[in-house]
Amino acid sequence: MGKKLTKRSEDYSKWYNELVVRADLAENSGVRGSMVIKPYGYAIWEKMQAQLDKMFKETGHENAYFPLFIPKSYLSREAAHVEGFAKECAVVTHYRLKNAEDGSGIIVDPDAKLEEELIVRPTSETIIWDTYKKWIQSYRDLPVLVNQWANVVRWEMRTRLFLRTSEFLWQEGHTAHATREEAIEEAELMMNIYAEFAESFMGVPVIKGLKTESERFAGALETYCIEALMQDGKALQAGTSHFLGQNFAKAFDVKFANKEGQQEYVWATSWGVSTRLMGALVMTHSDDNGLVLPPKLAPIQVVIVPIYKGEEQLQAISEKVEGVVTELRSRGISVKFDNRDTHKPGWKFNEYELKGVPVRLGIGMRDMENNTYEVARRDTLEKQTIAADQVVDHVEALLEAIQENIYRKALAYREDHITEVNTFEEFKDVLENKGGFIAAHWDGTPETEEQIKELTKATIRCIPLNNNAEEGACVLTGKPSKQRVLFAKAY
Repeated sequence: MGKKLTKRSEDYSKWYNELVVRADLAENSGVRGSMVIKPYGYAIWEKMQAQLDKMFKETGHENAYFPLFIPKSYLSREAAHVEGFAKECAVVTHYRLKNAEDGSGIIVDPDAKLEEELIVRPTSETIIWDTYKKWIQSYRDLPVLVNQWANVVRWEMRTRLFLRTSEFLWQEGHTAHATREEAIEEAELMMNIYAEFAESFMGVPVIKGLKTESERFAGALETYCIEALMQDGKALQAGTSHFLGQNFAKAFDVKFANKEGQQEYVWATSWGVSTRLMGALVMTHSDDNGLVLPPKLAPIQVVIVPIYKGEEQLQAISEKVEGVVTELRSRGISVKFDNRDTHKPGWKFNEYELKGVPVRLGIGMRDMENNTYEVARRDTLEKQTIAADQVVDHVEALLEAIQENIYRKALAYREDHITEVNTFEEFKDVLENKGGFIAAHWDGTPETEEQIKELTKATIRCIPLNNNAEEGACVLTGKPSKQRVLFAKAY
């Protein structure tokens, strides 16, 4: 498997980049800033997608698909929205190429200029709300609960696989409601679904909260978020849900006749998570040996590696494990029996450790004689010898234990890295020497928020929803504050 990974303690960023590539999750492409998601990485994303899609549909949402291209005039209709995304937009100006007359190659045909430029979608609010104008006339047409799975483009100068790329995959929900209360309830519901998914499936503990005004989605009245903490003490925004008020309905003139026959503007939400969750998964659980994947999202939950000499021994082992493979699969557990003769067992052990397969079963001729398996768990690297007639029950229970253990480990790290401070000196000391979330008082002004960001590179990650009111003084200005907020350096 080549040389060992860079240690996290030596260079966390280098460790992450090496791991993503060497574990076959993704790689850089020939298009600057865009990645190739490899089959193993995409298999994890597919599992994420399938579970989230199930959760969306269980709460009444339906999938649709909207155009990749958005007319420039649409984007300019909502002022805050265009201001928020203008610097990240890729623009289509022409629709045809031709051969240069001097034979130097292909050029853009100057006669094929579009009458109106098209924006490659950075997000779809504008094209969707233009569509909703046709769908919504009466209160009977509401609510509209639509999601789409798509790719978007936000032109990035500094990119990192999964965490920040010019093109990425995501889902974006866009809903329309008759009342303000319904829309707020929807935005909160989706934040809670994201939190449940992150904790129960990814094994990633998150803090639910509100973004400050300066950190809100462009065009939103309120942004709900879930914030996670990575092993290097930096925060990562894992999902957002936006209460958009009537801003987009007014921009696109989407009205409905209420029960009294009066015309009202529709209330809106949007919400999304992206392949950035893949980065969160890698950085929350993995170690210096490679990936550590939660069993619920691992493409291969159990791998069986035979240890043999010659075709005859391999045949005997293959027959022995057939029943175990069948029984595990009947319980919904994904299993791979790696009978490749191109690699030695030790090489395979290293490969599956690097790729984070939760459980590895080893079986050789001595195990055959003793009617046992060697069972290795990826999260702790512990090994046990288990009787063959007990191995299926043992593995099923072990997968649940691993899922629980990696969550508890991440939660303990997160809890140990939420630090309350009361002075700016303490703030800087914790940020520099410990990292993690800093719970500090803030006077509520964008000016103070920006000043702290300039001085420390730390931002307000969220105003926690479960915060108890607590009178105090702003950590920077000393002005009155009603509650603590969470600061951190972030991805």
